[in-house]
Amino acid sequence: MARTPAGSRTPLARVGYIMFLSRWFQVPLYLGLIVAQIVYTWRFMAELVHLVHLGFGGSPPETTVMLIVLGLVDVVMISNLLIMVIVGGYETFVSRLRIEGHPDQPQWLSHVNANVLKVKLAMAIIGISSIHLLQIFINAARPAITDRELLWKTLIHLTFVISALALALIDRIMAGGRPHHGSNQGSDHGAGPGERPSERPHERVAA
Repeated sequence: MARTPAGSRTPLARVGYIMFLSRWFQVPLYLGLIVAQIVYTWRFMAELVHLVHLGFGGSPPETTVMLIVLGLVDVVMISNLLIMVIVGGYETFVSRLRIEGHPDQPQWLSHVNANVLKVKLAMAIIGISSIHLLQIFINAARPAITDRELLWKTLIHLTFVISALALALIDRIMAGGRPHHGSNQGSDHGAGPGERPSERPHERVAA
C-alpha cells in the first residue's frame, strides 16, 4: 500500500505522528539507567575488594563472609534487572535494536514484548527479594531484627511471588486467546525465488 505524502496528511494524522515521535523522550531515561549500572559496578568492585581484604587479612566469621557474598549477589541481580529494563524496554517501547543474527544477542530478546518483560521483571524482583529475606534470616539472632520485621518482610516477599504468578497466568491466558498466523507464515516460507515474503507491520513503520 502506497504511503500518504507528508504534505497531504490531515492534522489528526500529524498529531498522531508527533505522539509517536514522543517515544524518543524515553532515551534519556534509559541512558540514566546505564549510569546507574556503572554505579552498581563500582559498588560491586568496592565490596569485592573489601571481601578480599577481609578474607585474606584476617579470620572473619562465616556469617560475615556469607552476608558480603549475598550482597554481591544482590548487586548482580539488580544489575541483571537493569539490563532487562534497558534493553527490553528500549526494544519494546522506543525502537528496534536491529541486532538480529548477532552472536551475543540475548535469547529472551527475540520474543520480548510488554507482557514477557513484565513477567521477567517480576521474577527478577522475586530473586532480589529472596536475597534480602535470606540476609534478614541470617541476622535474625541480632536484637535489631524483630519478629514483626521478619513477618512483614516474609509477607511482602509472598506478595511478590503471588503477583508474578498472576502476571504469568494472565500472559498465558492472553497468549491462548491470540490468533495464530500460521497461514501467513506458511505463505512467507513458500514464496518463490523472485518473490519477497510479506513484511511485518512494524518493519514498515518509519522510526
